Amino acid sequence: MSGVKIAFLGTGLMGAPMVRRLLGAGFEVTVWNRAPEKAQALAQDGAVVAMDPVQAVVGADVVFTMLSDGHAVADVIFAKGVAENLRSGAVVIDTSSIAPHMAREHAEALASRGIAHVDCPVSGGVVGAEAGTLALMAGGDSAVIAGLAPIFAALGRVTHVGPSGAGQVCKLANQQIVAVTIGAVAEAMMLVQAGGADRAKFRDAIRGGFAESRILELHGARMVERNFAPGGPSRLQLKDLNAVADLAEAANLTLPLTEAVREGFTQFVASGHGDTDHSGLLLHLERLNGAIPAEESK
Repeated sequence: MSGVKIAFLGTGLMGAPMVRRLLGAGFEVTVWNRAPEKAQALAQDGAVVAMDPVQAVVGADVVFTMLSDGHAVADVIFAKGVAENLRSGAVVIDTSSIAPHMAREHAEALASRGIAHVDCPVSGGVVGAEAGTLALMAGGDSAVIAGLAPIFAALGRVTHVGPSGAGQVCKLANQQIVAVTIGAVAEAMMLVQAGGADRAKFRDAIRGGFAESRILELHGARMVERNFAPGGPSRLQLKDLNAVADLAEAANLTLPLTEAVREGFTQFVASGHGDTDHSGLLLHLERLNGAIPAEESK
């Protein structure tokens, strides 16, 4: 796909390394971010920096969005004039995590302008974005997604999971698994310590067994090291769990494990830990159990 012009809107924790992967694959990328310094930092990697989103997308064949939520996506694409400045035949790939119904609404609104839309949230975190090993869950037209294969290949492994909105549904299910597993690992860490074993050695001992997972590998290490600098902020984990709850209610589903961990994240974020990494749920559980002084968890 040589000669394809890409615009990337949203160059924060995830967006910046994704842009670097695209630039490394030889694509021409123009970037924009609400905080200009985050976009400007990519100039040294070869990105063209735009002062506003409309400037970024003029002449673009493909537009990526990696924004905080559905309202931010709608604001940038529609309120700020991106949609009306895209040429017919362009493709918008929304890698943000937003509500499925919003993804479908965006797809319909863009289709009326002759613009294709792919809802394509990702999983793998900053580490996966940097390594180009993201899991990309794509909802939309299969032919459009197949045509984007060389672009997706720079970022990770793409799977077409269904029509518009299906990518976001799958991301919510992914976030369920992530949150519940973080909760399980955190509780196990507390049990191990209470029983007199070493948390780090416990984690090493069960690696390779049935409890092995990326959560145990990465977030288990964070818990052992007590390194809760945000890779995945807890406020965003809670946002996704709230969206899961909304979808479950609409489908008349009862999800007790998800509800329990959602309540934990609700309390954790309310206590001032919105920007603490979601592996920091351990701090909340420790505090509930009086395992550490309250001031140490702030």
